[in-house]
Amino acid sequence: MGPKFWELIIVLAIIILLFGPSRLAGLGGAIGKAMREFREATKPEEPKPAAPSEKGTAEKS
Repeated sequence: MGPKFWELIIVLAIIILLFGPSRLAGLGGAIGKAMREFREATKPEEPKPAAPSEKGTAEKS
């Protein structure tokens, strides 16, 4: 048996009373930022295009 709806509401109310809504908003933002950074870090790197060779651009003396 998992937690029921009213149990979740009571737990959320206690958390809001303990931490306050402004602190929870900051915590939510920090968690979101951490998740975005984690996704960027785990994304496979795309191969970079090869740089043009400088042989043809060098001036002849």
